[in-house]
Amino acid sequence: MFDAWEQDAMENLEEFPLLVAQSGPLKSQRWALDQPLVIGREQHCDIVIDDRQVSRFHARLTPSGGNVILEDLGSRNGTYHNGGQIENPILLQDGDTIQISLVQTFMFFVSDATMPLDEVEPAGRLRLDVRSRKVWVNNQQLVPALSAMQFHVLQTLYDRQGQVISRQDLISTAWGDEQAIGVTDQALDALVRRLRDRLAALDPTHVYIVTVRGHGVRLDNPPMD
Repeated sequence: MFDAWEQDAMENLEEFPLLVAQSGPLKSQRWALDQPLVIGREQHCDIVIDDRQVSRFHARLTPSGGNVILEDLGSRNGTYHNGGQIENPILLQDGDTIQISLVQTFMFFVSDATMPLDEVEPAGRLRLDVRSRKVWVNNQQLVPALSAMQFHVLQTLYDRQGQVISRQDLISTAWGDEQAIGVTDQALDALVRRLRDRLAALDPTHVYIVTVRGHGVRLDNPPMD
């Protein structure tokens, strides 16, 4: 049984907008936006994402007059709102997605009452778990596990399913910003080809990683049959 204080706390929590972590290392965690929250790699941030692609102080969410404003704090790898990188502060709407670099995806809800009970990652043939770095295709686990570079590329495509990711973004993801200088398109093509081959071993009927000539690469992840 909850005591009176706990009951009041739960009722008050439902009055605030919510930030819910989806794909990424913080998956399934949630935060009430009753005060400004700073997201970053620095341990003193309100939401800590311990990944080298995340800046020390990456982004900030600020409640203001019943609304919530999202702003990038000059991060190196960008903050994304509904798939597009932001440059100026954005006023969030119910159901908006927020992505920190290519590492963590969040969804914003006006309140707990507006959050769908089944708000989870897309139920496609291909699934991955960031924490364990496991990948499944048609409910079959990919064994042996992908290399770190292959997994980072696949995670980038998975987190932004259907969107075309530029070659330079994928190179930075796989090799890191500092090492990415001088990496050729041929090196990326070889990495993507090996990744395609690994996925095809479990599902030869479908090409998951699609090259869009002149633009980049995207993930085609059809729903389970």
